[in-house]
Amino acid sequence: MSQDYYSVLGVERNADEAAIKKAYRKLAMKYHPDRNPDDKAAEEKFKEIGEAYEVLSDADKRAAYDRMGHEAFKNGGMNGAGGGGFGGFTDPMDIFAQMFGGGFGGFGGFGGGARRQADPRRPGSDLRYDLDLTLEEAARGCEKTLEIERMVPCDKCGASGSKDGASGFKQCPTCHGTGVVTRQSGFFVQQSTCPSCHGAGQTISNPCSHCHGEGRVHKDVKITLHVPAGVDTGTKLRSTGNGDAGVHGGETGDLYVFIEVAPHDIFTREGADLLCTMPISFADAALGCVLTAPTLDGPAKLKIPAGTQSGTIFRMRSQGVPTLKGGGRGDLLVEVQVETPTRLSSSQEKSLRAFAESLKDNNQPEVNDFRKRAARFLK
Repeated sequence: MSQDYYSVLGVERNADEAAIKKAYRKLAMKYHPDRNPDDKAAEEKFKEIGEAYEVLSDADKRAAYDRMGHEAFKNGGMNGAGGGGFGGFTDPMDIFAQMFGGGFGGFGGFGGGARRQADPRRPGSDLRYDLDLTLEEAARGCEKTLEIERMVPCDKCGASGSKDGASGFKQCPTCHGTGVVTRQSGFFVQQSTCPSCHGAGQTISNPCSHCHGEGRVHKDVKITLHVPAGVDTGTKLRSTGNGDAGVHGGETGDLYVFIEVAPHDIFTREGADLLCTMPISFADAALGCVLTAPTLDGPAKLKIPAGTQSGTIFRMRSQGVPTLKGGGRGDLLVEVQVETPTRLSSSQEKSLRAFAESLKDNNQPEVNDFRKRAARFLK
């Protein structure tokens, strides 16, 4: 193409973006192939208009064109001004579709272009189910039977929606099978779903009375779900094909199960780890002992060293929750809380006072250290 791009669009060299776009819209509508069937001259003009608009609507390409003219786009200059067909430029039909939203000619509008035939089948919706689990169920994994209401294929018409099967479908006379209708107002082309067939592109002359022509019906069903070990609150499980059946035999949706794990009366969960606060007696903490700690797998021995302080945390390896994607288990963290005896008898109180008087500084180093540091505040 050697004609000046500005001349092709009929605009001045200082034309702004709005003027260039307006000129393109007017000329593209005039020379579109669907309005000029079998007119080679109009087809070439349509290509020229698209090429000119592609360059002048892009600031970088327009600047290069203003400096070097058509030479800017030869021999790889500016990467062929956009790549694609038609001498290195974008297909003019694609440019037109971007401008008008595809609602014209070969893109589904009026004229001689090929029409897209709508598919009467529609995919079914995905469904959601909220599943409550105990901590034990979440940690060990389990199987649950879910009762849900969903759309299932109609067994009266074989999911077709028609009493006559496939032969009962006819092309919609309103949209001619495209599923959409097109309206033009000036340069603007608007598409909307066909009101006669609701986008299906076909109509049913003898619809199934059981499913009312949809090819699916409501039904309460039971689904067995395998819950893997390690799930937690917020985990989403996908059950493929257990959503709503599609319209007229369309693809079935999926069921998404959202997990909610109930609080536990013994354990608190942090990721794959479990936390447990266990009270122990003053004597056990002072003398040391071996206690029985609770775990999800049953009782387990926990050694308490002599002199253990309240708040000390002991880690029991691999006694937590399995990781959902494999890789072992978390740990159980047991925090001991030393319980101070209450309601002492007179003999117990007497013995305890004698015990307290017998304590040396090295028996309670933290108490004595604090007293020394706080001495100036205690006078």
